[in-house]
Amino acid sequence: MRTLICGSIAYDNIMVFPDHFKNHILPDKIHVLNVAFLVPEMRRQFGGCAGNIAYNLKMLGGDPVMMATVGDDYAPYAVRFEQLDLTQQHVQHVPDTFTAQAFITTDLSDNQITAFHPGAMNFSHLNSVKDAQDIRLGIIAPDGRDGMMQHAREFHECGIPFIFDPGQGLPMYHGNELLHFIDQADYIAVNDYEGELLQERTGLTLESLARKTKALIITLGAQGSIIHADGKQYQIPSVKPQEVVDPTGCGDAYRAGLLYGIVNGWDWPTTGRLGSMMGALKIACRGGQNHRFTREEIDQYYFESFGTRIF
Repeated sequence: MRTLICGSIAYDNIMVFPDHFKNHILPDKIHVLNVAFLVPEMRRQFGGCAGNIAYNLKMLGGDPVMMATVGDDYAPYAVRFEQLDLTQQHVQHVPDTFTAQAFITTDLSDNQITAFHPGAMNFSHLNSVKDAQDIRLGIIAPDGRDGMMQHAREFHECGIPFIFDPGQGLPMYHGNELLHFIDQADYIAVNDYEGELLQERTGLTLESLARKTKALIITLGAQGSIIHADGKQYQIPSVKPQEVVDPTGCGDAYRAGLLYGIVNGWDWPTTGRLGSMMGALKIACRGGQNHRFTREEIDQYYFESFGTRIF
């Protein structure tokens, strides 16, 4: 049961500044800001929403198909996908571009300065959902603006149910555009901040938004999540992680759990709990794709967390 994941493939370049930004930024000189930070520690992680979601869904035993655009520097990521046995059939190379990437500098207070270069992601509209075969379910994760709109339309025209997951791309759209997404989508997945912004932009309450879809899923971090479906609210508990190391990619791990549960016809409490557990497994590892578990280990962790088996 193939799941089409439309979204970004990106590199996360993470640098650590061994001091505090506040010691080097003078408040009365912001208008002439010109600072340089020495960052002796740097690491490059594989990221992007499509890459992260596919990684987690494959771990669960799903059949993810990524649809994304990448640049001339894609080769290391391509090798990784080959090793993971993730199909690259709909990963399109855009010449003379860079693969999307974030440059994140973190200080000792966990403050961050981030620069994001979309690169090839801006050409995501070059891919078409109609070119993918035997798709049972889809998701539109943050991607190029035109591509997200086009892929939503194509999912709807093909009669393929999909999750609308605007994420950090939500501010790109005004209210009417967001309502058009929602009218085409079968499910909406946002975090609590995005949920507030969605209400503000559309003028609709969460209850009204939920009535327009089969389910509205709102993640709340350590407070778990809420799934509005079937005229009910399902309170999904959080799962205590072994340790809290890095939240990067936790939302993508949760969405992989959602996709797996939906495509297999699970009920919402079970589906939400799987998503919650996948986020907890991810947060204990640095980076969006460095946690590794077998289906047996996931099943055991689910049993320890909720007292039932899932596989």
